[in-house]
Amino acid sequence: MARRIRVLLVEDNPGDVDLIRDSLEEVTSNLEITVIGDGAEALDYLFQRTEPVGGNGRPLPDLVLLDLNLPKLSGHEVLSEARRAFDLRSLPIVVVTSSDAARDIATSYELGANSYVTKPGELVAFQRTVKALGNFWCNVARLP
Repeated sequence: MARRIRVLLVEDNPGDVDLIRDSLEEVTSNLEITVIGDGAEALDYLFQRTEPVGGNGRPLPDLVLLDLNLPKLSGHEVLSEARRAFDLRSLPIVVVTSSDAARDIATSYELGANSYVTKPGELVAFQRTVKALGNFWCNVARLP
């Protein structure tokens, strides 16, 4: 059996968290999804500044799904800090956000996003988009 794919979902909207989780789990059951609701906590997790219960450390995620509109630190701030760290440069980070603003798209790629996906407003389209994203990153792409 293939090893589990560790996904860090950085999203503060509980409804979007549920939709993304459910849609990804329809693509593959071989996932371990960690949800974090703000940018500062996401950086603490990625830089392992907070220890999990038991204190044994934790492996980095295989994939980060990052919203832009987050409390404490924005997705762009998280992306910028993560890409400054040598250990996180090869970590796939996908921006998944409601913004389709050209500036947000350009800034995300300039900061090192691996892709940028706009959340559709319609439920079925949202699910279809997340499933396509999950299929690509979990079944097609080779993760580091």
